[in-house]
Amino acid sequence: MEQQKKQSRQKVYTLLVEVGRKAGDGLPDGATGAALMCYSSGVDEAEAVRETVAILKQADMAPLDVTGYGTLEEREAQGHEIDDAERALMQRALDENAVIVAQVTPFFDDE
Repeated sequence: MEQQKKQSRQKVYTLLVEVGRKAGDGLPDGATGAALMCYSSGVDEAEAVRETVAILKQADMAPLDVTGYGTLEEREAQGHEIDDAERALMQRALDENAVIVAQVTPFFDDE
């Protein structure tokens, strides 16, 4: 019963995480880092950020900065357009109490 109550307090937060380079990070050769769009569940945004950073470190990534964009409801109130695919990923993050990396955008030096 307690688990069910805890689960209902979980929300999904949209986070943009900037990562630097680290051996084994899986980023393309020549990339200087990347931006990762993530959906992370947590009872609050701080917990979602901590969980996301921990998961990325376990995946041999080097998180440098995290920008939070809030919950689905907060984003809708700000006028963000959220398509069905994005909603499905958010629901999956909630259902699995997981961090979902939805998009990876590598950075390259402009030389």
